[in-house]
Amino acid sequence: MLGLLAYSCTSNPSDEDHTAKKPNILYIMTDDHSYQTFSAYDDRFIQTPNLDRIAKEGVLFKNSFVTNSICAPSRAVMLTGKFNHLNGQLDNRIRFDSSQATFPKHLQKAGYETALVGKWHLKSQPTGFDHYEVLIGQGHYYNTDFIENGTRKRSDGYVTDVITDKSLDWLDNRNKEKPFCLLLHHKATHRIWFPDTALFKEFEDVDFEVPSNFFDEYEGRVAAKEQAMSIDKDMDLVWDNKMMDKEGEIQTRLRKPYANRMYSRLNPEQKAVIDAYYDPIIKKFKADKLTGKELALWKYQRYMQDYLRCVRSVDNNVGRVLDYLDENGLAENTLVVYTSDQGFYMGEHGWFDKRFMYEQSLRTPLVMRFPKGMNAPKKVEELVQNIDYAPTFMELAGLDIPSEMQGKSLVPLVKGTKSDWRDAIYYHYYEYPGAHSVKRHYGIRTDRYKLIHFYKDIDTWELFDLQTDPAEMHNLYGQAEYGELVSELKERLGELRADYQVAAD
Repeated sequence: MLGLLAYSCTSNPSDEDHTAKKPNILYIMTDDHSYQTFSAYDDRFIQTPNLDRIAKEGVLFKNSFVTNSICAPSRAVMLTGKFNHLNGQLDNRIRFDSSQATFPKHLQKAGYETALVGKWHLKSQPTGFDHYEVLIGQGHYYNTDFIENGTRKRSDGYVTDVITDKSLDWLDNRNKEKPFCLLLHHKATHRIWFPDTALFKEFEDVDFEVPSNFFDEYEGRVAAKEQAMSIDKDMDLVWDNKMMDKEGEIQTRLRKPYANRMYSRLNPEQKAVIDAYYDPIIKKFKADKLTGKELALWKYQRYMQDYLRCVRSVDNNVGRVLDYLDENGLAENTLVVYTSDQGFYMGEHGWFDKRFMYEQSLRTPLVMRFPKGMNAPKKVEELVQNIDYAPTFMELAGLDIPSEMQGKSLVPLVKGTKSDWRDAIYYHYYEYPGAHSVKRHYGIRTDRYKLIHFYKDIDTWELFDLQTDPAEMHNLYGQAEYGELVSELKERLGELRADYQVAAD
């Protein structure tokens, strides 16, 4: 490790020498990838050997969290190292102020060649990149359009493969005299979980374990009752489960968008394969006439199959990238990061999607394989957040961390230095009213407890003991025996809000 960072303080190095010794940074991020479907964290549903390889050869962060579990705000936090109330990206509807400082801009000024390939989702034009090829909005799973350095182009094929192809092509053609920073950002595993046709047979005969709280009735959790992200009530049979029958008998709210925006993009060959797979499923579904809990459980199994096939494609393509680094002599001096912009519900509480401060959406997978010479532990237990990524990249590049960045570099944790680390994390969700009707809320999480305040058109608190109630089913707030604990957590929450410069709501 000392050898890796020493160049930042060697006496009077030339600019060329200084640049040449800096590590490359490959930052791979997926969308909505749950830690439950990453086998280094949880192997109940899928094996992810290529993602696991990063963890085995590097560092697995066991307690990795986001500051706001929704796409655009999470991306803005990662770029700036600042909470959303300071970087301005409170929700998905706002246009990101791309004139502000970001870690790619700092690296670019320090001599890095920078590139972004894949999902951007921040509405403004990407800045701080020598090259970018980004999806328009969410993009599409098949035959999607990209904006390449300002020019719109269609790219045929399955989006996870295409993004990987474009990334490897850029690595082949970059300026090899400079260190690189590549943000490889996948669309998968975002809704509508449209798998690669080559993977339709995977998980075909699997009966997935149903979460114990799948039919949660949300006792003592008022805000949870008012959401619109239920697999039972809100998962669309056509949009999400692909049950677009040719007879037109299955009519849903999102049938037309699926037909016009998703299915219509397919070429004849893709349609033939997709129809051959889904038509028999549609026929059986119509014959079975499922209702109530049986229908909800059927939708869950279909959701899991399609979602996991998207994960499989990600894992396969991460393997391609790792192999490229090995074959081109880049592995030893490249930081490889894999994470997601947030976690996701795989049926817990009966849900899909994210947004809530409950564990499945608050947590996100994070693994990092550091350049050769860093004596890294295999696992880190401390509480880390996505505000920490930018400072980490800055330190590894030998740069000073700007004071405006609110995160902390993870390098001391990787080195084994544990002094002066956070004892709690702060979370804040703003997008209400909005998609899925999740109330605005903020809160604090320690290594054991979580305190959440739902506000705006509601005023309710929730307290959970994560040690005795990891599924977060029992709200302890208001019980006399927890009064002192609540007071302590509220005091610490107030300190965090003051430290992070959060204005009163």
